[in-house]
Amino acid sequence: MAHSPRKFFLCCVAAIVPAAGILAATAVTASAQPTTAVTARPSASAQAQAVAKAAIEKLTVGQQPLDHRVGVVNPAAKFRGLSKVSSTNWSGYADTGSSFSKVSASWTEPSASCGFTTQLAAFWVGIDGYSSDSVEQDGTLIECYLGTAYQYTWWEMYPTNDIQVVGETLAAGDAITSTVTRSGTNYTLTVTDSTHSANSFTETESCSSCANSSAEWIAEAPSGSTGVYPLADFKSWTASNASVTEGSTSGVISSFTDDEITMIDSAGRTKALPGSLNSSGNSFSVAWERAS
Repeated sequence: MAHSPRKFFLCCVAAIVPAAGILAATAVTASAQPTTAVTARPSASAQAQAVAKAAIEKLTVGQQPLDHRVGVVNPAAKFRGLSKVSSTNWSGYADTGSSFSKVSASWTEPSASCGFTTQLAAFWVGIDGYSSDSVEQDGTLIECYLGTAYQYTWWEMYPTNDIQVVGETLAAGDAITSTVTRSGTNYTLTVTDSTHSANSFTETESCSSCANSSAEWIAEAPSGSTGVYPLADFKSWTASNASVTEGSTSGVISSFTDDEITMIDSAGRTKALPGSLNSSGNSFSVAWERAS
């Protein structure tokens, strides 16, 4: 999808100091004295974080419908409508239908084992993106950059589809609740970080052409200009207390026609594997298996 990424620049601060010497013999005004600029350079970690954050805004998260490869419906599935689906960038569950108006889930933010290649992993809930071009989604993201994990809260909304980074102090172990709620053509996107409240937000956006045809609970390998990024090693992500509303009916993941999505690479090898829904139909885990 097209992006109009904002650009970030590192600025330097110059301190002006008077030159030494000459003053003993001649009275020189302060304004006439030569100056030397001393640059206060950002730390290496601050520079890395700035570059990492700028890169996030160029990502594609949450909408890759052409990547989904429909598998064979499993006749022995415990919950109605469950089918096995594979994708090159998603792992988790999606409900399909019409007129979805709310989706929510909670999780404990995972940690990541980072190498020196750029790797990413996004965790989110949303409406649309599975079988439509529109996306209304929010959640958290891990970015491995030069061996360090940076973690953020974010939201994304059609038709702009730019990643909007909000929280920059997200950390492994934080208690997260992510919700998207629709009322008519207005969408309220909310992420609550109960551990570090500065990462929490509520954003209301409007969309008159959004499809409202699916609801999702997803671990994703985001995409950039060169394709899908390697998936950061997050070990395991568990979505719990998942809820969804379609039309006038509220329920859990298994209340509606649901697809179980396995993330695979171009050779068909599993990158992230979703577990089965729990007995209440409102919780599951995704296990990381490979980066790419």
